[in-house]
Amino acid sequence: MADTNFDVVVIGGGPGGYVAAIRAAQLGLKACVVEREYLGGICLNWGCIPTKALLRSAEVGHLIQHAGDFGWSAENISFDLGKIVQRSRKVAKQLSQGVSFLLKKNKVPVVSGSGKLAGKGKVEVTDKDGKTSTLSAKNIILATGARARVLPGLEPDGKLIWTYREAMVPESLPKSMIVVGSGAIGIEFASFYNDLGVEVTVVEVVDRILSAEDEEISALAHKAFEKAGIWIMTSAKVTGVKKAKDSLTATIELADGKTESLTADRLISAVGIVGNVEELGLEGTKVRVERGHIEADGFGATGEPGVWAIGDLTGAPWLAHKASHEGILAVETIAGVKGLHPLDPASIPGCTYARPQVASVGLSEAKAKAAGRKVRVGRFPFMGNGKAIALGDPEGLVKTVFDADTGELLGAHMIGAEVTELIQGFGIAKSLETTEEDLMHTVFPHPTLSEMMHESVLDAYDRALHF
Repeated sequence: MADTNFDVVVIGGGPGGYVAAIRAAQLGLKACVVEREYLGGICLNWGCIPTKALLRSAEVGHLIQHAGDFGWSAENISFDLGKIVQRSRKVAKQLSQGVSFLLKKNKVPVVSGSGKLAGKGKVEVTDKDGKTSTLSAKNIILATGARARVLPGLEPDGKLIWTYREAMVPESLPKSMIVVGSGAIGIEFASFYNDLGVEVTVVEVVDRILSAEDEEISALAHKAFEKAGIWIMTSAKVTGVKKAKDSLTATIELADGKTESLTADRLISAVGIVGNVEELGLEGTKVRVERGHIEADGFGATGEPGVWAIGDLTGAPWLAHKASHEGILAVETIAGVKGLHPLDPASIPGCTYARPQVASVGLSEAKAKAAGRKVRVGRFPFMGNGKAIALGDPEGLVKTVFDADTGELLGAHMIGAEVTELIQGFGIAKSLETTEEDLMHTVFPHPTLSEMMHESVLDAYDRALHF
């Protein structure tokens, strides 16, 4: 490229990086993106988006299987795994091309290759042929994301032991599967494959699944997934794997020290992620790396002046929407925008797109109490909501946690149909610092699932009108 001097160079074109570059361009800064593989990053190409396409196909299949409940009949039901995967990849490709269009529209050039710091204000880019070039920038934003964590003995081989990548593009459907890890990634794959008829066992090392969620919601999720046919083993650890030609046998250590053997066709390792901090040229800088992630403040600044870090690279929560917001905050700080507030992790919604869905924002009941808060808790079941019953999805719960002294909304937790779409309402409420009175005097439309949000607030203050 002819011009190699910029105000901002972003290393990584994922949902944090490309958003940061576009916002920089909007603010009149000269920006550039360095990307070694796919625009849109893991989220768009191998994570958030394609998995939702897969889960949508599974949801359609579930509805067809229960067509009789809605007055329809369907016979000789079958699915084409290849077409399911093909649709998922097509969705990812379409959106990746959309990112490319947006960058071009905002006049942000993309340099293909791997970028690393090469001295103050310098980025060295190595392309796929090994050729290097140097870019100059007053500010450099590291947005290189993360990769799947690998446990000793569970190293992915692409055939019997899968990461999320292999799990998204199966050539054939296994009859049985072990999913190690019950965070959002593990549970979503467990739900998808279970809906396709695979015999799924989830193995979780701690004492409950979805451990980041409120304990009550986690317990309801456990029951719902077992009812759907998923076998769940908590307080259990895979200590070894013996491979055969087209299957494997896992040795699982239980809480009491006893072991069990479980044979399955495939195993998905979903035990978390680790930041891509290697080969970034951090040596000799003041950038601090702690437990595989770069330390950055609430605006993305690292210990090295002019070097910023955002997204999965900086640690939990590992969410695309967090990365995008961090990218905007970093760029607006660079541009001198006034009145900015540092990122508040407690206001970032988390979503699991399984069947049923799980969503939350803020503190759980237990964490609120552990923080010394006196709380009021409200609950409203899906069974009491007309829209949920009409949809044929009457199982679930909306739970709210308030500060008993101030009325501050501390957290909201949901399980059930479409809760990943509902949670943003409580996210807005937290951002606006609304109280219970504000929420109780908000008029919710009827009949909608969102009414349960209102009823949950009313229940926290002994004013519930229904159920």
